[in-house]
Amino acid sequence: MAVTLALPGKQFWRVLFGWRCRPRAPQQEENNKRKESNKRMKILDIPQSGKRGLNVSQAGQFGQISRTLAIPANPRSAAQMAVRDNLSRVAAKWRALTETQRAEWIATASAVKSTSRLGQNGALSGFQLFIKINCTLAQFGGEPVNTPPLRPEFPNLAPQNLVITNTGGAVALKLTCPTSPGENTIVRGSKPVSQGVQVCKDFRILGTCPAAVQGSADITSLYTSRYGAPKAGTKVYVQVNQFVDGWESLPRTYSAIVPAS
Repeated sequence: MAVTLALPGKQFWRVLFGWRCRPRAPQQEENNKRKESNKRMKILDIPQSGKRGLNVSQAGQFGQISRTLAIPANPRSAAQMAVRDNLSRVAAKWRALTETQRAEWIATASAVKSTSRLGQNGALSGFQLFIKINCTLAQFGGEPVNTPPLRPEFPNLAPQNLVITNTGGAVALKLTCPTSPGENTIVRGSKPVSQGVQVCKDFRILGTCPAAVQGSADITSLYTSRYGAPKAGTKVYVQVNQFVDGWESLPRTYSAIVPAS
């Protein structure tokens, strides 16, 4: 008579080994990214951008793509929660304005254009401009304003280049500054990427540019406190611009490859 042996089921292995048989968090995240990239498809269609149901259309590096809607992660980091807190407090201040003050914001916003998408843009609403100006002020310790400040003429941007050195394994990141960056130059950064990457659009605020010493502003501590020390052979992107009375200038992007020690 034949005997059939039953193999242990999943529950047996879970009890025996716990959850160690599951992919660890970094590996799981990498698997999720791979699955997401497999759901993307380059398409030939009329130019479009946005979400329709569970499909998202957007511009890719090599043409228009369509992908499945993905819910982004919500780590609720300290920096993330600080931005959300600023946004909620500033939004509440809009409701406390007088009708005359709101009318001033609406009139000023009619001359301020949104970021262009698919070659199209439009004027901001008064509420959007109020949020934009006051959230920038809140981010950098400025006092909130109830009336729209005049749009400034920005001076020449001090940082002109990014230079990375690696002396005995100690990596230093410096911005070349022929002139003083002042106290209103914003530095944004992105995590280290492969040196083959030519375009970077994912930046996070690192802080304001420190004073220049002998023509260079050392941003090593700003960068490493957010992303850690970059490895040799990787590329680092930073973005700099100025803010005056809550208004921001157009940003400039610099990059450099971390040399070997």
